[in-house]
Amino acid sequence: MSSSSPLLIDETNLSHAWGRVFLHILDNSGTEISPLVISLTGFNNGIPNEDKSIRDTLDNCLATNSKQKVHTVANTIFPSSHWRMANHNRQKLFEIYLNALPRITALAKSKNRRGLYFERLIAFGLGPYSGNQLEHIISEYTSRPAVRRTMLQASIFDPARDHVSVAQLPFPCLQHVSFVPNNKEKSLTINAFYATQQIFEKAYGNYLGLCRLGDFMAHEMGLAFDRMNCFVGVAKLDTICKSHNSLTPLKEAVRNTLQSTTNEQTTDRT
Repeated sequence: MSSSSPLLIDETNLSHAWGRVFLHILDNSGTEISPLVISLTGFNNGIPNEDKSIRDTLDNCLATNSKQKVHTVANTIFPSSHWRMANHNRQKLFEIYLNALPRITALAKSKNRRGLYFERLIAFGLGPYSGNQLEHIISEYTSRPAVRRTMLQASIFDPARDHVSVAQLPFPCLQHVSFVPNNKEKSLTINAFYATQQIFEKAYGNYLGLCRLGDFMAHEMGLAFDRMNCFVGVAKLDTICKSHNSLTPLKEAVRNTLQSTTNEQTTDRT
């Protein structure tokens, strides 16, 4: 797809948003979308709406191709299981995660050797709060909600570590996140910026992880999480071909679900 033809997906269901991106790649020439913008609403107490048939079929397809499942990818951005273990105490969350980091890294050494997203968000290596960017944002906002909005952002990409001359660099694809509070509505939007994104093996988990991160930040800032925006410079399908046999059940699940949704919406309007 031409870089002059952006694709915007505005959805209220995470599975449907990812599914529309997936089908767009399949149904058009080439293997890339540039740029891609996903805007997602539709949360139930901070949890995004999902479609079980799409999520389960994608997980099965990922496992068949020896790829990480959606939940595992999402955990690299926000570790929801550690948040539960910490009983929703953020200081305990940070402590538990950093203590567990050597074990987490060892689970997938080749993928995690350069770090993980949540690690960089809370242990960047420099800056206030010993590089804990999330703590800095939360503390500044809760002490004075009128804080300048340019303060409410966190970096993943670090030129000192990431400007390296290698042909392939799997981490970090996510470059930056920002948080936009609406003090009047008591709500929070998260914006995420990707240089590139793998549609098949990473995108769904990326969206889910970002939603979980947004919900966490909203909780700690005393707000309600209501929108996730994801901006992708180049979204691509280049680790599996469109005609791969393992994608057939996934194609069918996505097409059937989205067609059913379209039919229901048409019926509601008539």
